[in-house]
Amino acid sequence: MLQVIGIVAFVLAILFSIAWHELGHFIPAKKFGVKVTQYMIGFGPSLWSKKKGETEYGLKAIPFGGYIRMIGMFPPGPDGKVRASSTGRLTAMIEDARNQAQEEVLTPEDEKRTFYRLSVPKKLVVMMGGPVMNLILAFILFTIVLVGFGTPATTLSVSEVTACTPAVSAGQITVGCAPGSVPSPAAGAGLKSGDVITSYNGTAMNSWQQFSEAIRQSPAGPATIGITRDGQSASLSTTIQVVERPVVVDGQPTKDLAPQGFLGMSPEVVLEPQPVTAVPGQMWDLSIRTAQALIAIPSKIIGVGQAAFGGEERDPNGPIGVVGVTRISGDVAAAEAPANFKIVQFLGMVASLNLFLFLFNLIPLLPLDGGHVAGALWEGARRQIARFRHRPDPGPVDVARALPVAYAVAFLLIGMSALLLYADLVNPVKIG
Repeated sequence: MLQVIGIVAFVLAILFSIAWHELGHFIPAKKFGVKVTQYMIGFGPSLWSKKKGETEYGLKAIPFGGYIRMIGMFPPGPDGKVRASSTGRLTAMIEDARNQAQEEVLTPEDEKRTFYRLSVPKKLVVMMGGPVMNLILAFILFTIVLVGFGTPATTLSVSEVTACTPAVSAGQITVGCAPGSVPSPAAGAGLKSGDVITSYNGTAMNSWQQFSEAIRQSPAGPATIGITRDGQSASLSTTIQVVERPVVVDGQPTKDLAPQGFLGMSPEVVLEPQPVTAVPGQMWDLSIRTAQALIAIPSKIIGVGQAAFGGEERDPNGPIGVVGVTRISGDVAAAEAPANFKIVQFLGMVASLNLFLFLFNLIPLLPLDGGHVAGALWEGARRQIARFRHRPDPGPVDVARALPVAYAVAFLLIGMSALLLYADLVNPVKIG
């Protein structure tokens, strides 16, 4: 049941993020007088629609995007007709797009309300409005997560005691008890869940990182652990064992193994609220990682194909489709974890989705918003150059000429989405 709730909640979050994005285009377009005929969430056949004023609002069957339809997205050609010399397939496609755009201009009043007649700054505001709305939502959600809940932090409180010392065979660590297993030093010392570590071999411990490092650097032999249990101080004696353990770099375990001291306990993890001033830095770091992941998608999509059709394990850091992320949301909701941790993970996923949408839509290729932004910037540059050279205004940039590229990009995006959908169904990325 909790898994279903998690899935439904994330689907609703996706729909809201799309609607919020389109609102960023819709509001300034209306404000600048552009006629907006449709405000749609999703693609494909309509599930529901209602016309209010001059705009039709609706929800479509495929919730993987949305759009608003503004009249006059493309300026008319020089003569408004397909010329005899323009019978090539690509040229005819461009002329058809221009003609369709002009067919939406029904009256002389509509002609004044076309998108292509907007000034360059207004075009930029309209086209950047959608991505900026995603950025704003991501900032709000990350602020709620970081300031309202906090980030996971380890404490000196014992969460769980490992029963047996792990064994290493052929470079693989086997966790758990088996015939002949040696009890862990923590279990032998009598450590219990809820105990709070206060000292190690007479040295006061102020953090889990300090305590963990002291254990790792310890040689095999006797050791004394100071604890607080039920408000009473106590001292426990144990014998540290040296076993092959993952090497820790910058607080993160690596795949490399090395002989290190072993005790056999895990700390309690709590959420530690952060100051508001930490939000921009966290978002900047995540933005850099997200941009790097975007750049790496073409190379990593090959691995997705190999996992989908060859049965190889999915890279947890590789591309994941909407279905896969939604599935993970369901797994998070169903996991055995405190409610506040589940909320943090859910809000973090929705915030990351919106940050991804912001960066993805900045790619300067049609049909993405960044393609229209690039067209507006080029239009502004042409006009500035013409003004500097005392030449006539060259007029709006004919974005329709980039439609072949737009169709190619759309084809690639559809293909990638289909591959991710298939991979998410047959070989999903799993958490935990």
